[in-house]
Amino acid sequence: MSTLLRLCLAVVVAVGPCFAHAVETAPRPTLASFKSEAELKTWLEDLRKRLEPVRRKEEHLAFKSAPMAAPASPAAQGMADGKLAAESITNVQTAGVDEGGNVKVHGDHFVILRRGRLFTVSLEGNGLSSVSMADAFGPGIDPGGAWYDEMLIAGDTIVVIGYSYQRGGTEVGLFAIDRAGMLAHRGTYHLRSNDYYSSRNYASRLVGNKLIFYTPLYLNLWGDPFASFPAMRKWRGDATDREFQRIAPATRIYRTDDAIEGNGLTLHTVTVCDLAKREMECEATGVLGPAGRVFYVSAGSVYVWTTDYRRAGSDRAQSGIFRIPFEGGAPTALKVSGSPVDQFSFLESEDGHLNVLVRSRGRGEAMWSAESSAGDTALLRVPLSLFGDGRESASAAHYRRLPSPRGYAVQNRFVGPFLLYGSGTTWGTPNDQRFNALHALRWAEAGTVQTLALPHGVDRIEALGRHAVIVGTSGKDLYFSSVRLEREASLPHRYTLENAAQGETRSHGFFYRPESEESGVVGLPIVGGGRPGYHQLSQGSAAVLFLRNDALYLGELGTLEAKRESQRSDNCRASCVDWYGNARPLFLKHRVFALMGYELVEGRLAQGGISEVRRVNFGPV
Repeated sequence: MSTLLRLCLAVVVAVGPCFAHAVETAPRPTLASFKSEAELKTWLEDLRKRLEPVRRKEEHLAFKSAPMAAPASPAAQGMADGKLAAESITNVQTAGVDEGGNVKVHGDHFVILRRGRLFTVSLEGNGLSSVSMADAFGPGIDPGGAWYDEMLIAGDTIVVIGYSYQRGGTEVGLFAIDRAGMLAHRGTYHLRSNDYYSSRNYASRLVGNKLIFYTPLYLNLWGDPFASFPAMRKWRGDATDREFQRIAPATRIYRTDDAIEGNGLTLHTVTVCDLAKREMECEATGVLGPAGRVFYVSAGSVYVWTTDYRRAGSDRAQSGIFRIPFEGGAPTALKVSGSPVDQFSFLESEDGHLNVLVRSRGRGEAMWSAESSAGDTALLRVPLSLFGDGRESASAAHYRRLPSPRGYAVQNRFVGPFLLYGSGTTWGTPNDQRFNALHALRWAEAGTVQTLALPHGVDRIEALGRHAVIVGTSGKDLYFSSVRLEREASLPHRYTLENAAQGETRSHGFFYRPESEESGVVGLPIVGGGRPGYHQLSQGSAAVLFLRNDALYLGELGTLEAKRESQRSDNCRASCVDWYGNARPLFLKHRVFALMGYELVEGRLAQGGISEVRRVNFGPV
């Protein structure tokens, strides 16, 4: 536990949290940018010289402890490390901010991204039929070593987001879609980046016609650091690295007064691309900091929380939050301590505060790091007016000490005026532990933290209108516990499905369609009991379960089941592992669907149950 967080929590215990709104009397300073390319070059060269002795010492120690170790390949190093549509089918965190996913809607068509291909399925005339298929990469592109996992739609433009180990960056493919659901490739662009994969978060967002990315760029001070700076090129069959054009000049590169130690210098980059124009145009803003990160997108800004995780838990560990507006303003920052679990640890509230659940020993969200955190737990609540040039720190009064969850795989969620959190197994194997705690508190008040006992793990926390549901396993059974959020939190009902587990752990695997303030329908992919969460990467879901919420009483409507996939090969060329899942409940225009692999099944809700109406297999012939 860091000295700063320990001090903060000690003061909180003594004097209690301070939630008074700060009054801003003068414009706050922002982070300092470099004034010219020459100044940036000089700064990087001075930093390299200052760190050279540290580098030599680290190399010497590494050689003595592991003289036979072979260097990791670039791919292995990467693996280690518009207005929203009126009827959204994506379970997003922030209203009005769409998130990249594997199924979206365009008019009367579902557009589905799976295993390196795009598919369209028509819903016209209350029917269900396969229409079109196209590679998710452009002609002349070798998809080997590339993963195409996220998709967004702006107007008549489909945006496919991928990462290429071969080309070392983010690929953005643009496809036109017409009213008949036919697809045509418009162009492919490459953005320099390191791997952005996270087991919980998504790399892309869409606000109106603005496509927004967060991507880390790890700078090599002992090579050419400018070779890693934000840049973009349009793909041609014989495209070369020389065609990359910088999209973040020195005047859009920012820094704080924090010292950079070791080899973890990272340019945390937010890129905003305009999709309203025929040729995509992008601008980037970068902030220099340590490598560890968690990011969150509010309605107007991207927050990036950085921590040097090599020193997490030590007395010298220090974190920072960068607030980067995607309307082009200068970033601001604040010194903090600890680390969030994932993007759901954040809430930019309407009262002008940033609220963040933090732990003293978190690991960020790169790859599977969000699946394990430890240490003391606190709620950081700071006014946005406190963000400035990065010299100021959150005070002890901004932290509120909280009970720590017992396990490592923590789920957390802000639902209305409440913060809910607890631990489960998520990607691991369900256990038989019969006592689990759900912690609940009102984040804007200084009241008591409630601890509610559950007979199952906390593997998923989702909103049911103004209330919530906790999904988790115990042994081979799957549980849904409804949570009433009034003046206090309570557990009015629990539904148990025997011999079952979640088929998808990602947030987009769940969806709730409200029908009134107190009722609606829940959908979630399921599999047989006891299956570890990580099996979702290679095994599909057996069915999608539907429950009716009636004043927080959860009753089973039934399932739409998958047929066993045929043994024929789909000749997959790219993205042949479903890292981002392949099953979803879908609610559109009073119709109910279950997407499972290459099958789309429609159901009808009637007489207290659901029955299959029709299905289509849209996979490659």
